[in-house]
Amino acid sequence: MLTLTPAAATQIHASSIESDAAGMALRVAAKIEDDGQLTFGLGYDEEREHDLSYECEGLTLLIAPPSRELLEDMVLDFVEVEPGNWQFVFMQTGGSGSCPPSSCGGCGSRGGCSSGN
Repeated sequence: MLTLTPAAATQIHASSIESDAAGMALRVAAKIEDDGQLTFGLGYDEEREHDLSYECEGLTLLIAPPSRELLEDMVLDFVEVEPGNWQFVFMQTGGSGSCPPSSCGGCGSRGGCSSGN
């Protein structure tokens, strides 16, 4: 299951306030492009039927069925990739079953945040 670092959660929360989306869930999506590249998307959204919805780092995350497997064992972080250039970065944890340092409820049965709904 996808987890967030505290840095990513802080930035997402700040962004939601700036964009008048405070309290909305964050939809995280992933897909494989025709060239085989894995791409990601983030956006505030309402929960839809069949979404996986769970809490992590104080935020509600939504993942649609087509993205679930692609986001398994992923961590979303917010890092300075070069001086003054901060970006969200998705990282594969390798499925080791260990959790990144976070306060999202610890490891669940699949190594991620505790599942909600």
